[in-house]
Amino acid sequence: MYRVIQWATGGVGKAAIQGVLRHPELELVGCWVHSADKHGKDVGELIGEEPLGVAATTDIDELLALDADCVMYSPMLPDDQVVAKILRSGKNVVTPVGWVYPDRENSAVQALEEACVAGNATLHGSGIHPGGITERFPLMISGLTAAITHVRAEEFSDIRTYNSPLVVREVMGFGLTPEQAMSGPMATLLEAGFKQSVRMVADELGFRSEPRIRSTQEVAVAVTGTDELVVPMEAGTVAARRFKWQAIVDDKPVVTAAVNWLMCDVELDPPWTIGEKGERFEVEVTGDPDVLLTFKGLQPETVAEGLERNPGVVVTANHCISAIPLVCEAGPGIKTYLDLPMITGRAAPDLAR
Repeated sequence: MYRVIQWATGGVGKAAIQGVLRHPELELVGCWVHSADKHGKDVGELIGEEPLGVAATTDIDELLALDADCVMYSPMLPDDQVVAKILRSGKNVVTPVGWVYPDRENSAVQALEEACVAGNATLHGSGIHPGGITERFPLMISGLTAAITHVRAEEFSDIRTYNSPLVVREVMGFGLTPEQAMSGPMATLLEAGFKQSVRMVADELGFRSEPRIRSTQEVAVAVTGTDELVVPMEAGTVAARRFKWQAIVDDKPVVTAAVNWLMCDVELDPPWTIGEKGERFEVEVTGDPDVLLTFKGLQPETVAEGLERNPGVVVTANHCISAIPLVCEAGPGIKTYLDLPMITGRAAPDLAR
């Protein structure tokens, strides 16, 4: 049995706790929270379930003194110093907020490698898209084809279902002016993860790509205002965003990661749509032959369902939880998808042997 500490109790954190409780090899033993009003409360209460007998705490040292094997680290923003402290305490870390394919020449990454060695611990980043859709799945399906010329991983999502008004407005930039959104934090937050994802695929497939990853972003604005969405929007404010990151060979893209976020049912200028296929993730490998894989079910079927429990958020947590046993058994250091065995889920408790 692997003993787990959950770090933060937002949407991903709540789903992660539920995942730990259903996993036959895992036990929840601790939980870090950011706000003082959650300190000391039972974790079950924080996620809307029965008491679990595990109290949440804001005290990092108290948590790191616990006998635990792994920390599922999912705050809004990562802190290298905190992660290094966790690793030095001898606890492995799985996380969706960074280090999916880090630059080993970077001094901050080297410091984390040193912390791994000092604590005999492992750090695994699952990638910015749920379950490795931008990294793991392109590499998996690439084995079905040959003479590859382009790999694309792309998201199409309706942001009406993202039930976090502060994040949607202040971080993602919806409801702000185009200038405010384009200069806001979202591109920087995304590119750290997506650039690593694109580089991983390009490197592993052997592309002679340029060191620089090409990045672009666009916005569309609402034609009329509305107060009926997760954030209010005036006419002329941002109601859709597109981001794209590409590895380049001879001025042509060979690996593309793209994000399309729209407030659907809002008239947009320019008139973007999510397409007839609806919300989805797509992974496409162009080669001999071309292969296209479409993921459905990672976005909610209705806006109301998404505001209650978003499947994409749950999937993000599930991957990390499924990876914990493998990460705990790996050697010290930062381990990517390329270093770990296949990550799988587990049977429902009532069906397990």
